Amino acid sequence: MKVQFVYLLMLLLAATVLSQQGNERYKHFINQHINGRMSVGSCDAEIQRRGIIVTGSNECKETNTFILANTNHVKAICGKAGTPYGGMKKSNNPFSIIVCQLKNQGARRSHCQYRGQARTRKIVIACEEGLPVHFAEDIIPFDK
Repeated sequence: MKVQFVYLLMLLLAATVLSQQGNERYKHFINQHINGRMSVGSCDAEIQRRGIIVTGSNECKETNTFILANTNHVKAICGKAGTPYGGMKKSNNPFSIIVCQLKNQGARRSHCQYRGQARTRKIVIACEEGLPVHFAEDIIPFDK
């Protein structure tokens, strides 16, 4: 009986840790990719304010995409607002996005300069436990 209780306690602890890790990945996704009021001219300021760089370095990220929506609209892609797409989910409807492309190659943190471009695209994201955790790509929506 005591062994079963310890085993159950370990399972609950492991589930809690995994849930917190997924939640951290979701928060990271929101920081890097969700901004409902962004403009094409604010890439530099937003990327610097949010501390977006290549993970584990001080290098400027080559490209970063911001989704102009609220978190609930993006989260819904992990459910019925998305369709399976190569192990990920593709949005059923297009989103307005801003793609920030690095202008000064090889630049380091705080010297990153970006060119923003507005697009309307379907988006592909990875989901864990019903939450978006990775932006994979945007797709031109040819289908209606």
